[in-house]
Amino acid sequence: MGGRYQHYQVQEFLPLDGSTCDRLPEGQQECWQNLVNELNARLQTKTVELQQVVSDRQALETQCEQLQEQVEETSAQIQALTEAAAAQARQFSETLKQLRQNQAQIVQTEKMSSLGLLVAGVAHEINNPVNFIYGNLTHVENYVQYLMDLVGLYRQHYPHPVPEVANNSDEEELEFLLEDLPKILSSMKLGADRIQKIVLSLRNFSRMDEAGAKEVDIHEGIDSTLMILQSQLKAKGNHQEIHIVKDYGQLPMVECLAGQINQVFMNLLTNSIDALTTRRNSPDISQPATFQLVSSPVVNPEITPQNAPPTITIQTQMLDREWLLIRIADNGVGIPESARPVLFDPFFTTKPVGKGTGLGLSISYQIIAKRHQGVLDWSSTLGEGTEFLIKLPLKFSSGNGLNT
Repeated sequence: MGGRYQHYQVQEFLPLDGSTCDRLPEGQQECWQNLVNELNARLQTKTVELQQVVSDRQALETQCEQLQEQVEETSAQIQALTEAAAAQARQFSETLKQLRQNQAQIVQTEKMSSLGLLVAGVAHEINNPVNFIYGNLTHVENYVQYLMDLVGLYRQHYPHPVPEVANNSDEEELEFLLEDLPKILSSMKLGADRIQKIVLSLRNFSRMDEAGAKEVDIHEGIDSTLMILQSQLKAKGNHQEIHIVKDYGQLPMVECLAGQINQVFMNLLTNSIDALTTRRNSPDISQPATFQLVSSPVVNPEITPQNAPPTITIQTQMLDREWLLIRIADNGVGIPESARPVLFDPFFTTKPVGKGTGLGLSISYQIIAKRHQGVLDWSSTLGEGTEFLIKLPLKFSSGNGLNT
């Protein structure tokens, strides 16, 4: 031990308390007593310091716990705010999407309503005079036939007419008239019949005289739509015609909103025609072919997707007792797969600027999926074509649903 205590030596270990000093020689008692007092003072000081450290540590632990609680509370608030912001963003997105759909639906509904009224009015105005002409053509044909038979009898029984009649008649001209007049009447009847079919197609397409869901013939709606689009299917100049291949199955009457279903047919067929536009220019065709409807596909092994003529194929079939399937396929340019998430969104279009409004497929999806509880789906391969599939229930009901 250094300092003033270094010359004292303790021969054995003794406890540092008051009794130790009593056991020491008289000369060492004061020294040990001072040592014990100093050590006790230091011990008390260290004890106080230790207690302060412990107290400070407890205070720090309490502060840490409070900070931890504040951090957890802040994190919970941030999480809640994040979730609320995400939910609000989703709500805004859904609201915006719904507003766009409503806007598109209002615009398209108003347009189709005006178009339907116009078509129905035109069909009605044309129908009356055409019926008058068509109805009287039969009588005219009978009268002409009677007159021709009468002229034949006169020529048979009076081969040498009086000079006045002979001077005002040309035998060759009379023969031509008797031969050509039935042909003229037949052509007039054919034209009137054609106009009647067009008028009927217009009325079937518009369906303005029917309210609510009615049982209709789906094939009749498709044929009426094709009749209206016939001018776009014909060959014009060096533009190759678009062939229509119809493969109809046996379908019962379908309860639906006929005018809206016809609108879907119009939209899908118009899109197919637009997709085939780039394939219609064929310099190898010297004479344009006439429009034709084929009842079933014709297989030619020499025809490949690259040289196949522009074709729209329409197939119908029953899936089961409650559902039917309609396929409308073309061998046009196709649709990129990247368009799948947004193809049925309002105002989205793959057509050039000014060629499409982006409402046709959106409205078609609303009609099939929302109003008829059906399914509108598609598949496509770029450069080979696109196929749209329509699944419809036989009975119109808001409770029907098909999720697959």
